[in-house]
Amino acid sequence: MRLKIALTKGRLEDEAVRLLTKAQVDCSVLADKKRKLIFQSETDEIDFFLVKAVDVLTYVKHGAADIGIVGRDVLLEAASSYYEVLDLKIGVCRFCLAAPKTFDPTDYKRKVIATKYPNVTEAFFRQRGEDVEIIKIEGSVEIAPLLGLADAIVDIVETGATLRDNGLVIFETIHPISARLIVNKASLKQNKTRIFSLIDKLQLVLKEETADETING
Repeated sequence: MRLKIALTKGRLEDEAVRLLTKAQVDCSVLADKKRKLIFQSETDEIDFFLVKAVDVLTYVKHGAADIGIVGRDVLLEAASSYYEVLDLKIGVCRFCLAAPKTFDPTDYKRKVIATKYPNVTEAFFRQRGEDVEIIKIEGSVEIAPLLGLADAIVDIVETGATLRDNGLVIFETIHPISARLIVNKASLKQNKTRIFSLIDKLQLVLKEETADETING
């Protein structure tokens, strides 16, 4: 039975392929993409396909993919049905509340928050006991407070350079983020041996990389 793996396009794809290769998975078929959508590795009997992050969840949920690699930001925002089995320690970043320096998070007035992640944002402020107005932005959310559309933003932050370049500062870290390996529930029963074999190999790679980081300081 062929194993179907959905990878998130872009930088996360490159990091995932690196880990899979170190776990002795033949990813050479991904080297020359051209216009192909599905990449079949005959060596390992694995089919890879590259999709947008949120679509990884859809393919895994409906069984079109046995395994998916996707950022935890997507998992937190879009509830779905799957097993989250492994933190891959790649694509590391964080959800943050950011705003201009004049922003006062303790102000009693009802705040307007711009974000690409309304569910994560709502859950965060609900936990704080605050009622806020949430405006969903698909593009560069940093613009919203600069134009007076919002008081603050909730967004993913890696280095913070974009925030600094636009005069915004981080007021609070909400969630740490990294890529996760997720598995279709039915697939885990039907193809248990192969899936757990891959998980074991990836865990070994992650353990070795952690040890190397410790040694190298």
